[in-house]
Order: sequence, then structure tokens, then C-alpha cells
Amino acid sequence: MVAVFCYILLWSSGFIPSRVLLTEMSPLWAAVIRLALAGGILLLVAWCLRVRFPRGLGEWRTIVAIGFCTNVIYLALLYVALRHLSAGMSAIIASTNPLVLALLAPAFLGERATWPKTLGLLVGFAGVTYIITSRAGIPTEAFSDEAIAFVSVLGLVASTILFRRLNGHTDVLAVTALQLAFGAAFLLGPAIVFEGTPALPHTAYGWDSMVYLVLVMSVGASLLWFWLLRNSEASTVSAYYFLTPVFGLALSWLILRERLTLSDALGAIAIAVGIVVVQRTKAPAFRRD
Repeated sequence: MVAVFCYILLWSSGFIPSRVLLTEMSPLWAAVIRLALAGGILLLVAWCLRVRFPRGLGEWRTIVAIGFCTNVIYLALLYVALRHLSAGMSAIIASTNPLVLALLAPAFLGERATWPKTLGLLVGFAGVTYIITSRAGIPTEAFSDEAIAFVSVLGLVASTILFRRLNGHTDVLAVTALQLAFGAAFLLGPAIVFEGTPALPHTAYGWDSMVYLVLVMSVGASLLWFWLLRNSEASTVSAYYFLTPVFGLALSWLILRERLTLSDALGAIAIAVGIVVVQRTKAPAFRRD
């Protein structure tokens, strides 16, 4: 539980440096450089530690697909949306992850959908929905950007399912490093075609944001997330994503001075109740075929 809480806190904090970085860099190049640096660091570490890399075409295909879903569909689309979408609203939309995953987990992961767990997820999602609807009148939030951000969530859900179905013998460090490297490779061409020559950060805030995103988010948080998926039920772990609006809005208010409302607080209470209900529900662990 502590590890999951730490991951969501780290993950929620990533929206702010991403928003700052995107004021100085184009979205695709920001993603390419972030992924290439993080992937290179982890590949070097994995090589030094002589960890087990994928063996067989099936494992390689799955990791390539994870890299595409996590970094092309999720990260790149999120960065495109973040050019105009506030960090707080991005965090809110991202927290729809648990409900989408819960709908798909019984079919794709064999995780039992119990009534208490479903109720907890619905209560948490109701809290998220309440926050979204209460903030719908904010002029900076465009529906098109919100739609792009939601599609990016589907990429993260798909990568979660793919990883849970991956052979358990593949080292988490190797999977994390490779999916980052594949993500950078996938996005390099589109970045060149659509954005031309990259413009690097030109302020200390921009460079600090890049360093944080590479080391804390792409290296640290990604390793922690895949480790959690290896050792816990996916839909239960992902329920903590409902905390993303709470952390995201609080950090956005503290650092970026984005406004908070009473509706945000009421929604956060519903989210907390939903997580408690989900965590009190015990379900059998996922079994790989």
C-alpha cells in the first residue's frame, strides 16, 4: 500500500514539470528526448547488472507493444494535450484509468469483478466526474484537449494489460528500459516530420523539469509501476489512480497557482471512500496462462 501511494504521488507530480517543459519545447521532441535519456540510463544499468532480457519473439513483440502504448499513445498524446490543458485537469482525466481497466480486467486478465470492488470504483469515478463537471466552465479547458488526454489514458490501460500478460521471468528493469527506448524510436520520425529541428529548454526551470521527468518519472516511477504490476492485482493497484486529481490539483495550486474549489474537495472525499472500499475487497491473484 505504501509503495502504491508513493507511486501515485510521484506520478501526479509529473504533470507540473511536463506543463513547464512544454512552454519551452514542442511536445514530440520533449517526449523523444525524455524517453531516450531515461531508456539509455536504464539499458546501461541493466547491462551492468546482467539482468535477463527477453527471449523469444513473443516476449519481444509484447515489449514493443508496451513501448508503443505507453509512450506513443499515452505520453505523446498527453504532451499534445498539455500544450493547452491545465496540469490539474490532466491529472483528473488520467484518474479515469482504474474504471477503464476494471471494465477490461475480467476479460483480458481474469481478475474477478466483485460487487464491492465495482461499487468502490464507481464511487471513486463519481468523485472524479464531479470534479470534472464542476470545472467544465473554466475557459482554458477545451473539449478537444480533454478528448486527446482521455485517449492517452486508453494507451496506459492497454500497456498495463500487456505487461500483466508478459512472461513473469522477464526482468522488470529490462522491460522498463526497453519500452522507453522503443518509445523514443517510435516518436523520432514523427518529431522530425511534424516539428522539425528540436528546440531545447532555454531556462533553468525547463532543464530542471527535464531532469525531474527523466530521473524521477521515467526511471524511478516507471520501475516502481511495473514492479507493482508484477506483484499485485492490476485493477486494485490502479484504483489509487483516483488519488491523481487530489495530488495533481493540490500540487498545481501550490506550484502553478491553479485555483481550487469546494467541489474539488468534495470530489476528493468521494475518491477516498472509493479507494477504501476497493482495498477492503480481496480478489484472487492473476494467473498467467
